[in-house]
Amino acid sequence: MQTIEQLRSEIDGINRELLTLLNRRAALAADIGRIKSLEGKSQSHYDPVREDQQLRELEKLNGGPFSHATVKKIFTEIFRASLDLEESNDKKQLLVSRKVKPGDTVLSIGNVRVGGEVPQVLVAGPCSIESEEQMDATAAFLSARGVKILRGGAYKPRTSPYGFQGMGVDGLVLGSSVAKSYGMQFITEVMDTRDVEIVAEHADILQVGARNMHNFALLREVGRTRKPVLIKRGLSATIEEWLYAAEYVLSEGNSHVILCERGIRTYEKWTRNTLDLSAVALAKQETHLPVIVDVTHAAGRRDLLIPLARAALAVGADGIHVEVHPNPATALSDNEQQLNFAGFEAFNAAIEPLLRRAPQEVSV
Repeated sequence: MQTIEQLRSEIDGINRELLTLLNRRAALAADIGRIKSLEGKSQSHYDPVREDQQLRELEKLNGGPFSHATVKKIFTEIFRASLDLEESNDKKQLLVSRKVKPGDTVLSIGNVRVGGEVPQVLVAGPCSIESEEQMDATAAFLSARGVKILRGGAYKPRTSPYGFQGMGVDGLVLGSSVAKSYGMQFITEVMDTRDVEIVAEHADILQVGARNMHNFALLREVGRTRKPVLIKRGLSATIEEWLYAAEYVLSEGNSHVILCERGIRTYEKWTRNTLDLSAVALAKQETHLPVIVDVTHAAGRRDLLIPLARAALAVGADGIHVEVHPNPATALSDNEQQLNFAGFEAFNAAIEPLLRRAPQEVSV
């Protein structure tokens, strides 16, 4: 009679043989996948008839001690793993994925760096560009407090066709001019493929808004500009759809993309939207792109901006987007959610302890 050690040694040998055979089988399955791909069979490779034939044949050959059910379960798992190998030949790795680029993308936009381990950015400014006085006062205030990216809408997507739609080209010229005079970068939304050229002429960063995240023609067009693009997550978009929107821009050769989580529409009515912080963590984990959080549109109310911003920074956001207006009560759009200057002072002081510091230069 063999000893336990001898039996275990024999099992070890069989394990090695099984591994060799499994890998040989896997290689054959991968070859089949490549052939099917060349034949243009890019849909599912699953063949239920062939799988059933194989399982029936194995059941006939099975002499125990494993039951037929156990053998079926084992080989079903083998078949599933082999199918994944077959179909992997059809799955193009997304350019947004960390599998393509493991390291963080860090964007250099004028005097601003976004992403990676650099200090987080603040994007601030009014919802809409309304006048030179309004923009000059806002830019002067924000730049004095270290904000380097000035936002302001020249074109405004409004639910009602009768709401203020923005100043258009005049707003672009004004926003760009004021930002430059204070050493800031200017970001504004582009809503139409016909406007991409003129917006790109004046803006340092093009914003694709939540309502246009699924506008694939617009995504391709802003991708061709090679300008930095900020993509807001759609109102009801899944994380996957959001990342595919970014993929449209990257596929045009533009790697300068920032993702922006701004809350999604749910059944909740106490806030304007529901901020999905899990999306921030997932996007940082799955992609190499910078991710910032728009707390203004997520909350729709001033009293929640500080805790939401602190939570966003804690979960790994590369920046915060917040709306600031000299006098929100007179704002032509979204006046209930914008901070006045005193409100921004309190906001900035509250989140400042959570911001990453720039590395100190060491004098030699």
